[in-house]
Amino acid sequence: MTTTYETYHPQFEAHKACVLIPTYNNAGTLAAVVESALAYTSHVIVVSDGATDATNEILQGFPGLQIVSYAPNRGKGWALRQGFKYAISQGYDFVITMDADGQHFASDLPIFLQKISENRDAIVIGARNLQQENMPGKNTFANKFSNFWFYVETGKKAPDTQSGYRLYPVHRMKKTWYICTKYEFEIEVLVRASWRGITIDWAPIQVYYPPAGERVSHFRPFRDFSRISVLNTVLVTIAFLYIKPRDFIRYMLKGENRRAFFRETLWNVNESNPKKAAAIGFGVFMGIFPVWGFQMLIAFALASLFKLNRALVVVAANISIPPMIPFIIYGSLLMGRLFVQEDATAAIFSKSISIESIKQGGIQYFSGAILLAVIAGIVAWMVTFLLLTLVRRKKQVA
Repeated sequence: MTTTYETYHPQFEAHKACVLIPTYNNAGTLAAVVESALAYTSHVIVVSDGATDATNEILQGFPGLQIVSYAPNRGKGWALRQGFKYAISQGYDFVITMDADGQHFASDLPIFLQKISENRDAIVIGARNLQQENMPGKNTFANKFSNFWFYVETGKKAPDTQSGYRLYPVHRMKKTWYICTKYEFEIEVLVRASWRGITIDWAPIQVYYPPAGERVSHFRPFRDFSRISVLNTVLVTIAFLYIKPRDFIRYMLKGENRRAFFRETLWNVNESNPKKAAAIGFGVFMGIFPVWGFQMLIAFALASLFKLNRALVVVAANISIPPMIPFIIYGSLLMGRLFVQEDATAAIFSKSISIESIKQGGIQYFSGAILLAVIAGIVAWMVTFLLLTLVRRKKQVA
């Protein structure tokens, strides 16, 4: 123990790093977890999240241990947030979080110290072996579920977004305001850090899962999955309506990126003419289809599903830019005349609007917009296909 402490404690001090252990009613395993962490450094913080068992008595048996305690229980996310605030107030730049249930091994702490030396601005997740003995089936499902949505929200693949063994560069997170207070906080912090340009890195770790009869977990499947699902819905919406357009604009502001985008993504000589034309046609269709506010989100998702050129789809969907909207709406109303007995266009634009005229106008608009979207999409596909065929044929002849 002494050798281990002497070897790694100076590194914790040099990096201004600490170990943070959030706990709620883990009296059976807490002492062993704290002892194992103290074997590596005295910079250990324990957050007692409204514990009602012997947790506080156990903690008093460790002189010099830094303790944050409050009541009532608020959830793991809140405990982590309070721990981060306390760590920052004490001058720490890095926090390594360990769970208090005994599943994490302090012997993996040097892995995170090494990661600090490699990149001082990265969040590092301890990636578990999800196929190991005693791994709960619900954990495997939850992790795959979380990994999928993390990819949708950030465009980055991750092996284990649910692991609680993590290194946080809190010096980069001081100005971020978080919402979540339960288990879903660990998803929120990853996604929002990625959006801010903080690197998300991974390192393999060991993990111990006791047999089912000995396992203590405060995870509530229905409530916590519901919270996580609501959070992912919000994050996906923000990602497609703000983050992805923002990142695209930033990328295109650089000349070399614009050239590469047109050469490799839009033009892409390896992509067939019909497939390019299909992307343009589908983009135009989605730009007119009457789902205002969600056109880009749906277009991007369906383009990914059908393996179309997403960049071309998004570019074509911008047919619905503000200057074009009046023409699209009027064209939709004209097309909608085919589906109603009485033209409601004049009534919609008159000064006296009734509920009935709004209803009739809505039917006329929506039916007409769908028809216009189909026709415009087909025309865009045909024109694009013909132009690509002519241009590419000329290049081959030349």
